[in-house]
Amino acid sequence: MKNNPFRVVLSAIFLFSISLTIIPAGTSIHAWPEPARGKHAMVASQHELASKIGVDIMKRGGNAVDAAIAAHTVLGLVEPQSSGLGGGGYMVVYDRKSNTTTVIDGRETAPMTATADYFTVNGKNLGFVEAILSGKSVGVPGAVALYKTAHEKFGKLPFADLLAPAIEIAERGYSVPVVVRQKWAAAAALPELTDQPGFAQAFLPHARAPHVGELFRFHEAARTLRLIAQTKGEAFYRGEVAQAIEKHAREHGGAMRAADLAAYRPEWVEPIAKHYAGHTLHEIPPNGQGIAALIALGILSNFDLKGLKADSTEAQHLQVEAMKLAFADTYRYVSDARSMELTPAQMLDDEYLFQRAKLIDRRRAQDFGAGNPVKGGTIYLTAADEQGMMVSFIQSNYMGFGSGCVE
Repeated sequence: MKNNPFRVVLSAIFLFSISLTIIPAGTSIHAWPEPARGKHAMVASQHELASKIGVDIMKRGGNAVDAAIAAHTVLGLVEPQSSGLGGGGYMVVYDRKSNTTTVIDGRETAPMTATADYFTVNGKNLGFVEAILSGKSVGVPGAVALYKTAHEKFGKLPFADLLAPAIEIAERGYSVPVVVRQKWAAAAALPELTDQPGFAQAFLPHARAPHVGELFRFHEAARTLRLIAQTKGEAFYRGEVAQAIEKHAREHGGAMRAADLAAYRPEWVEPIAKHYAGHTLHEIPPNGQGIAALIALGILSNFDLKGLKADSTEAQHLQVEAMKLAFADTYRYVSDARSMELTPAQMLDDEYLFQRAKLIDRRRAQDFGAGNPVKGGTIYLTAADEQGMMVSFIQSNYMGFGSGCVE
């Protein structure tokens, strides 16, 4: 491990994904709570550096998809606890020219040798932490394939140009900010995480989390990113990075093999949508949890929120209870779309959501169970360009630093 030329933070198999912050082109960052505004293009992310690089990509002739890819590869370095090459995610792209909204599902998949009893030992289920923080939880990463698929369909600038800023940051280093350092330090205090193979070598170079303002360099990640840039992802799925990942998995109890990586393909899926207050919200379909937001809106459409003061206690109570109802159904029914008991249409049925809304008590909070529609967090990034293309990109390592395994 000490001389390993690669570094890929391998995510947990259950990966989830997220949203970003908006930084306008040609304007300075405003202090909270002043909103950011821009006339031509914007990128919103969790880190100023990623947002600025996304805007720079568009200034050089790239579009929103180019900006999202460039910004996300940077986020994997400056927010390593939340995202990275070893994870998976979803990208929603709106193209004004064709007036279409499309979704790329780049979620991780289980290795081919994983079985229904994969997380059991001697007939007993592994505990949550024991299952997650181990090589067993590592799924086949989809992030790099998602980059390639999105770029082939929508990209304007050369693929390698989009990864160049991240490569430079990995080599030259970046100053660790307060919030990231706090999360990093919390992870460093967990032996279950720090004892995972490769974690300490990659993220605790001085046997501790970096201090605020300390320069953190990640040379091995730079080499991996350069190989991905030079081969448009082929090295990651069918080349030396794939071989290194298989070797790491075999040595540390993981099931992933090079064949799993070579067989991985993102999927083009249809977005799901719900109308609310004169607008249409598009979301990623299951296996993602975007349907929870649509369920909550469908429930809230049965209340007069306009008649309530914005952010009042009553307004917030209704929204919180609606989300609790939504997640009760999401946790119960959402899985891989090919194995779900219900369809998204059944879960979003207006009459069903009306009945669910009737369960909300305006005077008290409740603990809701799942309903029966059948009768009888992570990083988030968004970008928009001058031509009207918009991207919503959510990606995650499932929980802080994913499985903790680093190759």
